[in-house]
Amino acid sequence: MKQQSSVSKQPRLVLPNIFAFAPNRDTLGATAYFIVENESNILVDCPPWDEINQTFLEECGGVRLLFLTHRGAMAKAREIQEATGCDILIQEQEAYLLPGLRVTVFEREFTLSDRMKAFWTPGHSPGSSCLYDSGSGGVLFSGRHLLPNREGAPVPIRTAKTFHWPRQINSVKSIVDGFSPSTLQYICPAANTGFLRKKGSIDRAFEQLANLDLAVCLQSKPEP
Repeated sequence: MKQQSSVSKQPRLVLPNIFAFAPNRDTLGATAYFIVENESNILVDCPPWDEINQTFLEECGGVRLLFLTHRGAMAKAREIQEATGCDILIQEQEAYLLPGLRVTVFEREFTLSDRMKAFWTPGHSPGSSCLYDSGSGGVLFSGRHLLPNREGAPVPIRTAKTFHWPRQINSVKSIVDGFSPSTLQYICPAANTGFLRKKGSIDRAFEQLANLDLAVCLQSKPEP
């Protein structure tokens, strides 16, 4: 087993039963999360696959499911499935990138339990998707679909590699239309987490999304 570095940080608790891992250089510095829920533990994207994180997951009861928010979050998905025996859930348009693995795919929505569902939010990539957990007032694991800006507010960010910007803006609108202040209080983003200034998540999530001017967002130029 190759360790990513000689020094690895322990995952930290960011919300009740939700842990964030240190940024993963294999996914361009992205942040993965772990939802501890009895025997239904869910890993959201791939964390650094080192001894410290493997031991942490084992001590928490293992991993039942690895949910991948987009193609850039796959990293060591094969090694994680081989080591933990977990299932992998991903939107159908990204699944071809995981040949030979045991994968469950969905088109628009997939219900995991009475409190969790995955849903398709295309734009950042063809199969970009989010995971919603109704616990703690509503938590959205947004992948790279929504990221904090320098003020820590959730925004869609257009890059040179964005698959389809108008679709991404429409996906943001669908979230605003589908939730409310009482059902969406937090966002756990997959990148730019340094802008959260150690808070670990974006609070007042729905309020901040509802205040976005999506017409102005649509005119955004790609960031370098």
